[in-house]
Amino acid sequence: MTSPSSEEISDESSPSEATSAPKRGFFAATYEELKLVVWPSRQQLFSESIAVILMVSLSAASIAAVSRFYGWGASQIFR
Repeated sequence: MTSPSSEEISDESSPSEATSAPKRGFFAATYEELKLVVWPSRQQLFSESIAVILMVSLSAASIAAVSRFYGWGASQIFR
């Protein structure tokens, strides 16, 4: 690996331009990536949202049931 020569260092832009160039590059790259995204249809978004809400609700209910069961069991043992 070689270090940059003094000519390469002097040809670089000023610090204020150097900080804005990566931002423009980042936003341009982000925009290009977002153009590649396959966005879901309204129907797919709705059905998958319902599935997520249903699964989270069932998981919360099962965790609450297990917690109540162990709480009941502990109250029976440690009267």
